[in-house]
Amino acid sequence: MSASPISLAVGLCRSAPVSSGHICDTYVMTGFHHIEVWVADIEEASREWGWLLSRLGFMLTSTWEQGQSWTVGGAYLTITTSPNTTAETHDRRRPGVNHLAFKADSPANVDTIMAEASEHGWRPLYHDRYPYAGGPDHYAGWLENSAGFKAEVVAE
Repeated sequence: MSASPISLAVGLCRSAPVSSGHICDTYVMTGFHHIEVWVADIEEASREWGWLLSRLGFMLTSTWEQGQSWTVGGAYLTITTSPNTTAETHDRRRPGVNHLAFKADSPANVDTIMAEASEHGWRPLYHDRYPYAGGPDHYAGWLENSAGFKAEVVAE
């Protein structure tokens, strides 16, 4: 007997403990605890990331001279400087993180964020294929900030 595709999913079962023998019908990703983004210019990053994160429902929960943390859904994103950074900008084309993708709720919210982004230090990417640059069933916008970080805002 082969396992059903849903029983091969990775994550936690929301509907019943996996050990119960129940075939789970609702898996959820266990999620991130936090993400830390190193930046060269905390003032510029605070303006750019702060605008985007607040538009996406994050709340500023901690600030200090070298950084800040933004929280949503039990996880947080920290933007901070470090004496150990080795470059002034982020190159998303090098090995490492290419972009961060954020849930933006509705297509209307994606549209609003994309329309306002350039006023807040973010440059729209793939605008000629917006909002379906990721395919016909993926409503999203891609942005790049002045330091070279790429963010994707996705309608659900």
